[in-house]
Amino acid sequence: MGGEVPEPRRLSRALSSGCGGVPEEALHLVLGYVDDPRDREAASLVCRRWHRIDALTRKHVTVGFCYAAEPARLLARFPRLESLAIKGKPRAAMYGLIPEDWGAYAAPWLAELAAPLECLKAVHLRRMTVTDDDIAVLVRARGHMLQVLKLDKCSGFSTDALRLVARSCRSLRTLFLEECDIADNGSEWLHELAVRNSVLVTLNFYMTELKVEPADLELLAKNCKSLISLKISECDLSDLIGFFQTSKALEEFAGGSFNEVGECTKYEKVKFPPRLCLLGLTFMGTNGMSVIFPFSATLKKLDLQYTFLTTEDHCQLIAKCPNLVVLEVRNVIGDRGLEVVGDTCKKLRRLRIERGDDDPGQEEQGGVSQLGLTAVAVGCRELEYIAAYVSDITNGALESIGTFCKNLYDFRVVLLDREREITDLPLDNGVRALLRNCTKLRRFALYLRPGGLSDVGLGYIGQYSGNIQYMLLGNVGESDHGLIHFAMGCTNLRKLELRSCCFSERALALAVLQMPSLRYIWVQGYRASQTGRDLLLMARLFWNIEFVPHGVPSVDSQAQVLAYYSLAGRRSDCPQWLVPLHPA
Repeated sequence: MGGEVPEPRRLSRALSSGCGGVPEEALHLVLGYVDDPRDREAASLVCRRWHRIDALTRKHVTVGFCYAAEPARLLARFPRLESLAIKGKPRAAMYGLIPEDWGAYAAPWLAELAAPLECLKAVHLRRMTVTDDDIAVLVRARGHMLQVLKLDKCSGFSTDALRLVARSCRSLRTLFLEECDIADNGSEWLHELAVRNSVLVTLNFYMTELKVEPADLELLAKNCKSLISLKISECDLSDLIGFFQTSKALEEFAGGSFNEVGECTKYEKVKFPPRLCLLGLTFMGTNGMSVIFPFSATLKKLDLQYTFLTTEDHCQLIAKCPNLVVLEVRNVIGDRGLEVVGDTCKKLRRLRIERGDDDPGQEEQGGVSQLGLTAVAVGCRELEYIAAYVSDITNGALESIGTFCKNLYDFRVVLLDREREITDLPLDNGVRALLRNCTKLRRFALYLRPGGLSDVGLGYIGQYSGNIQYMLLGNVGESDHGLIHFAMGCTNLRKLELRSCCFSERALALAVLQMPSLRYIWVQGYRASQTGRDLLLMARLFWNIEFVPHGVPSVDSQAQVLAYYSLAGRRSDCPQWLVPLHPA
């Protein structure tokens, strides 16, 4: 005992002094197991030594907004990156609210980083403008070792670039092109990929206009025994019989199409691979469901968003899928369908209910309300993610979700404007109950109708959302006072999007100043001036403010403002219609 320092105190003292006694090799090993970016950021601030080791051991970085940093600074900070993800245009671009020439060009990033990042083997670009030349730069520099290329909702390139990727990237394991706008100059790229690649695991060109040759897919399956996931564009399912017979390892398939109406007898020979458990089919009607029934009990994921199924079809099919973990549908599923989900799918973790066509006939047979949401909340207690377009909703339904769905980390609801009257507004108490009980929530979206949430309810969101990092709010609040009260509670909010709200420019600026962690805010549909002058109240060091006046051509021509932290300074590629705001 004589004066010996107990082990816990010795460790504490070492930590407090910057781990001076811990060998360099040990710190490298320890930080190698730390993946969370925020934990990494905290560790890098301990001392210069930890900062340097973090820089040398960081394998992946996500740039949350392409104008928030400079490629050169990223390279200097993390020279040994193996994986890089960059996000571009605001999410509103997915809904036609951002003009095509807004920006988010991949060229500066790929030109400056592709060659110097000698360990880079995975690139993920989201909502960016990517040209054939950009892809050529990446392939020339990293093609020999590139394993992952994800172009997510990108535009500006063609199948010529994909052919270059297929010819040059022999180690490619993931090629992801979902919802990209791609100029189709021929399907040779797919043939090249099938001939030259033998290690592909994931191929995804779902929701694109690319043409498919079934023979190329069959050749791909023969040469790539490791192919686990395939999501394709439109291709008649009966032409894929050979592919399915060859793809013994396939676990996920989405796309294809049912092009025959009536009895669909030509699909009777379609047999999915034995390991398939993740499925999404397009243009499928009632008579096509028979291809799913033989293995429905083994399905873990089912995507029915792009089918022609009725409410009754959903009920019949989902009742045979007790092991679903992920379900994606349109609101034609109706409350009756969601009651079946609640009774059957006890393992469900992710539920997405997209908006269907504005067809009165579909609304009559479907439509989701508080009844369906409550049934799901009571029956599916493992839910982690809910995103739903609803026709009606009540405080009680939100309270039920808060009571039974304790594991929710992402909750999003959009209240449609089809019904003349909503049962129970405002939703103040329901929102409060949900946020108080769902303490794991990190992402939250609530898009209502005027009167859907009062200033009191907006204050509740601020008061009970201390852990939420991303938020989208639409048609909420009654006055500027409600917005300020909301902002005072959002201590950890990093990204905020607002639409169709009554707030003034001055209130928006003052609210931003109340949120210490905020790094990004996008607003459309507020009490905007002609010049955006009051937005300058939020001006500060490293803070860019971009104003889009009312009337700029887009699907919705209301004024917009985007403000964000940036270490890169003002961007140089602003379109003429965008007005950068900065103090005189």
